[in-house]
Amino acid sequence: MISFKPDPLEFVILVDENDTAIGSEEKLKAHQLGLLHRAFSVCIVRKYAEKWHVLLQQRALGKYHSGGLWTNTCCSHPRPDESTKNAAERRLKEEMGLLSDLTPIDKFIYRAELDNELIEHELDHVLIGEIDNVEINYNPDEVMAYRWVELSLLVNEIDKNPEQYTAWLKQVVKIVQKHLS
Repeated sequence: MISFKPDPLEFVILVDENDTAIGSEEKLKAHQLGLLHRAFSVCIVRKYAEKWHVLLQQRALGKYHSGGLWTNTCCSHPRPDESTKNAAERRLKEEMGLLSDLTPIDKFIYRAELDNELIEHELDHVLIGEIDNVEINYNPDEVMAYRWVELSLLVNEIDKNPEQYTAWLKQVVKIVQKHLS
């Protein structure tokens, strides 16, 4: 098991099933207890050869959960008193070195037991942004690799090898695919 040390000052927004904020909790404790909290998943897309491609990142091994797994372009949690869109744009810059105007497209609730005895129980807001060819300067503390994948191929990859992807990615990809069709 890889040791991890999340920032003890990071708090997440606890929500009910209607996405109404009901409080806040320290990020690690919320994941230890499986408390429902607000999160976001960003997908950066581009059209190449008439097909949509999504930018994936491989999570750094030192992340507090799901290290080494492939996931959407960026994912995290808004801070208390921070809008989800602003938080998503901030984390996109911090993780991938990218600036994009993001559009919220949907949200969903999921619960998954993860490594390091943590539980993701999130109301996940999915946001999308479109970027053409651009230099990606990712943060190696957050990301160990990235790749562009054609969207329909990604759906098949996740079905064939789910252990290589984060617990939330399949649902995020379905939402993005529906939005782009």
